[in-house]
Amino acid sequence: MSVRGPRPTQAVIFAGGQGTRLRPLTEHIPKPLVRVAGRPFIDYLIELLRDQGFDRIVMLLGYRAEAMAEYLGDGSRWGIDISLSVTPPDRQTLTRLRAAAPLLDDIVLIAYCDNYVPLDFGVMWQQFTETAASVQVTAYANDDGFTRNNMLVDDAGLVREYDPTRSSSGLNRVDLGFAIADLGRLGPLPTDDQPFEHAIYPRLVRQGQLRSTVTQHRYYGVGSLDRLPAAERFFARRPAVILHQAGVLNWRTPTPRDRSDPAGFVWLDGALTALRLLTQAGFLILVTTSRATIARGPVSTGHLAAANSKLIYDATAAGARIEGIYHCSPTGDDRCAWHEPALGLLYQAQHDFALDLSRTVFVGGDDRDELTARAAGCGYRQVGPGYSLLDVTYELTAGVM
Repeated sequence: MSVRGPRPTQAVIFAGGQGTRLRPLTEHIPKPLVRVAGRPFIDYLIELLRDQGFDRIVMLLGYRAEAMAEYLGDGSRWGIDISLSVTPPDRQTLTRLRAAAPLLDDIVLIAYCDNYVPLDFGVMWQQFTETAASVQVTAYANDDGFTRNNMLVDDAGLVREYDPTRSSSGLNRVDLGFAIADLGRLGPLPTDDQPFEHAIYPRLVRQGQLRSTVTQHRYYGVGSLDRLPAAERFFARRPAVILHQAGVLNWRTPTPRDRSDPAGFVWLDGALTALRLLTQAGFLILVTTSRATIARGPVSTGHLAAANSKLIYDATAAGARIEGIYHCSPTGDDRCAWHEPALGLLYQAQHDFALDLSRTVFVGGDDRDELTARAAGCGYRQVGPGYSLLDVTYELTAGVM
């Protein structure tokens, strides 16, 4: 294990671009001040970094720097320290980083002002300390083909290729712009004007010095006009719960067929009341099931549809609204590999509803459910004797209703 010293508490945000893909919104304001769900986008990013333990941020500014300086102040409104480094608007990120060098620690977290993903820096830092890498990037798995890949990452997290043109064959991951950088190990930065990644990452790939932390959580931002609707949904931050059905909503039954047979579906005491209260409090309610056996028997698609219909019907009759039910695909494709304690069902729900899983509560009934929730970054509640879904609901809706 390499010795890195204490974890960094300084972040560097590239925030100097002209935001041409956001015109006309950026004709008079810089991109970080574009409002999403009623607030400037930069607010969300600063709060994310602060909540992950960063108490100092260096903002690398260019376009409309005076507007950014006025809005940010010294960072005290967020309880952190903000320093500014200003370079001309047409400069690239390598030049901005080089100009800010006197303000920077040896090891920093680099971020971009237009991208957001719930970041678990503890995981990222642990992986970084276990290797000799100079830079550890955060990468989107992109198994759903959400966008075009620009990296090839192996199973051990080593970046084998970085291609900003996205044209190479075999690319399988997307760089999200969050990176731990050991600036001391990088040595003197090149003196030309180009994007930081273009200048540094290909060399690190050749040296085996670029590694990644991979997430399946979709990312959101203000990089272009077409990304704004999804960002609006995501940052609206509607409260959400994901309920694992058996043992949370209904009694567990001995066999998979019984669980998927409406005649064997028996609601737990208080479960329908809990669903109604959650609905009244504005919660998005989603359900996951353990019906991977539909791909292999003995459960049929008919049993599954009938059980789901009963679940929806009874909930609706009780004044509740369930907006999605997730289970293994009946085709037996890769989604069956997502069966608990894997994470695919939670990430599918995240994608469908633009959830922030770090602000979503998963309610389960056994230790496997807890492993799933923790791995996805969800909050977790485990029901059992003396602690029901209704008890969870009272906790979650306190102050909401």
